[in-house]
Amino acid sequence: MKTLKRIFEDKVLRNRILFVIGILSIIRVLAVLPIPGVDKGALANALSSNSFLGFLNIFSGGGLSSFSIIMLGVSPYITSSIIMQLLTVLVPKFKEMYQEEGEAGRKKFSQYSRMITVPLAIVQGYAILTLLISQKIVAPLSGSQMAFNILIITAGSLLLMWLGEQINEYGIGNGVSLIIFAGIVATLPTTILQTLQAFDVSMIPMFIIIVILVLLVIAGIVYVTEAERPIAITYSKQANSFYGSSGITNTYLPLRLNQAGVIPIIFAISILLFPQMIVQLFKNSPNATLQSIAEGVTSFLGNTLYYGILYFSLVVLFTYFYTAVTFDSKKTSEDLQKSGAFIPGFRPGVATEDYIGDVLSRITFFGAVFLGLIAVLPIILQGITGINTIAIGGTSLLIAVSVVIDFVKKVDAQLTMREY
Repeated sequence: MKTLKRIFEDKVLRNRILFVIGILSIIRVLAVLPIPGVDKGALANALSSNSFLGFLNIFSGGGLSSFSIIMLGVSPYITSSIIMQLLTVLVPKFKEMYQEEGEAGRKKFSQYSRMITVPLAIVQGYAILTLLISQKIVAPLSGSQMAFNILIITAGSLLLMWLGEQINEYGIGNGVSLIIFAGIVATLPTTILQTLQAFDVSMIPMFIIIVILVLLVIAGIVYVTEAERPIAITYSKQANSFYGSSGITNTYLPLRLNQAGVIPIIFAISILLFPQMIVQLFKNSPNATLQSIAEGVTSFLGNTLYYGILYFSLVVLFTYFYTAVTFDSKKTSEDLQKSGAFIPGFRPGVATEDYIGDVLSRITFFGAVFLGLIAVLPIILQGITGINTIAIGGTSLLIAVSVVIDFVKKVDAQLTMREY
């Protein structure tokens, strides 16, 4: 309560939080503005039985459940961000732009992400409409109707992307993550209702176990997110003509166990969604080879075991990848050397860089495996219990808890900054 009082006493911080609430409220209104011509009953059944559509509904902030103008959500923008992040590894020019050119370089980098979002939104819009038409959720569309609907949902996706960037600029927290969080919260009542509909007295022990597991998962996510590996740092004695000599100062460099946060989960789900959208384009293709490939991909991703292994692997891979992109051990080593600091027992330069890199790799392994296990745990529970809503709810829990922790930490940082 004291923290809330401090927030609302600070005009700037209060306005930022109210801005976030206002943007999320606008998104909720957009999520219920429907495109006509959908069988809502068939769509509701498809969402409850198809985990692919369920995940897509989360990314759309709940927009797909009402076939709204933002039914694509932020999925195209996330996919374009993944492509740009991959280019920083493959193309040195993009890495230099992202890491070394400062604010101007990052703005240019973001602009390229926005440009890639447009064609991706068009392709994904066509794929999802084709999927819904094939399942008789949407009535068959003529060429002009299809083009018009694609235009609407592409514009909706770009609007959502812009709103997310406004949160980054004028609000607090990560805009894309908060939009996904809002979608999770919006779908939570429906998920609970679907779970209760499958309730039977004989299932009480199982539900108790699930509740305990949920609490343990939340505790585990909080623990791993907050966990740090401190590396001791010493600032050497420096002479100062005015104040005299200053003594040796000992401090530490905190390396987080999960340096990438919730981003690997979001990236992994986005990568799993994208091929499923694309294969919908080729399922009814006259070309037998393309049709066979589409059926093969659908069959592979439809297999719970293969899907779980792929999901786990992608989460681990993206945890390492995003950590490598956002934390540069070479630059950290150079910054320490420039400030007159060193790690006891290691020479400045290459030795320090290698040591930091080794420590980061080891702790990232545990963070990545933890995230992967939490991600596939709901799929395992789904296989044991047969309750489809658990798979969606578990991943949602992972994203929601991480986003809330990140948001709270940023609010605390703002409060601390204003105190000093």
